[in-house]
Amino acid sequence: MMSSIIPIFIPHLGCPHDCVFCNQKKIAGKTSAPDGETVAHTISEALDKLSGEVPEVAFYGGSFTAIERTLMIEYLEATKPFLDTGKISGLRLSTRPDSIDGEVLSILKEYGVNTIELGAQSMDENVLKASGRGHTAENVRCASRLIKEEGFSLILQMMTHLPQSDKEKDIYTAKEIAKLSPDGVRVYPTVVVRDTYLEEMTKEGRYIPCTPEEAADRGGEILAVFRNSGIPVIRFGLNPTDDLSAGEAVSGAYHPALGEMAMSAYYLSLCEKEIEKTENSGDAIEIRVHPRRISVMSGQKKRNKDILSEKYGFCKVVILGDSDIPEDKVSVRIYKKA
Repeated sequence: MMSSIIPIFIPHLGCPHDCVFCNQKKIAGKTSAPDGETVAHTISEALDKLSGEVPEVAFYGGSFTAIERTLMIEYLEATKPFLDTGKISGLRLSTRPDSIDGEVLSILKEYGVNTIELGAQSMDENVLKASGRGHTAENVRCASRLIKEEGFSLILQMMTHLPQSDKEKDIYTAKEIAKLSPDGVRVYPTVVVRDTYLEEMTKEGRYIPCTPEEAADRGGEILAVFRNSGIPVIRFGLNPTDDLSAGEAVSGAYHPALGEMAMSAYYLSLCEKEIEKTENSGDAIEIRVHPRRISVMSGQKKRNKDILSEKYGFCKVVILGDSDIPEDKVSVRIYKKA
């Protein structure tokens, strides 16, 4: 289980390219990067509000290992006293696959970094190029191997519905990422953020955003890839911020419950597989899931129940909690309504 996090946002620092989808200042809700003194102050303030917890410090929003080296070390030096005294348990950071090598990993290890998140985004070369990423899929593979060989925890980030991507390419990306055996993944369906090149592409009709429902349906299949590989999905969809909710998210897959919607799509697929296996026939279905999964199986506004009724002709769909059912399983009974 992930420990508490003290987030430090360094919006767009170190990023050598402007990805078509990116405006980190709007996504993170921050407009400027801190200096080392500010980082130390932020950690101290956060620790004062935590009682008995030993959190991690996480640098988000930029490419940490690509920023100017003296500033990177200034940040690490700011965290070192807290790590040395046991007030924080470690550091995690996010960066680019092409900004990882043996030298930088040695520095990170010296300063107590234990988790590195790589923004892979896609494993399809055409999608990476169309999105302005500036790195290759092979960079992702090489960096992932180096990180794991040096004993760091590896988190990989991917995006769906990027320019020139489709369902097949997104599923391929998930499968390729799973082959790298990360300790966790984050999945971010594309959101069109104001003042990005992707917004311009959308206005010109060169990019068609997905809806939250479309992102969730594809997300259900992607969740299945990672769950079948035993890889935790620690985030699905952007974290809501005041800026995004107030209109900076122009279109695309922005929804405060997107993760739950994707999980509902995943459970719908589990249910349909059980339906296809059963030899029973009838116009009613009883679905049993773990009690904690009842609302997820039902779907937002009972969407899954409606889909099952329409697709299979069920006039009655009942979802029951059963503590004997594992959380990743679904049991169905099809019968004729009396």
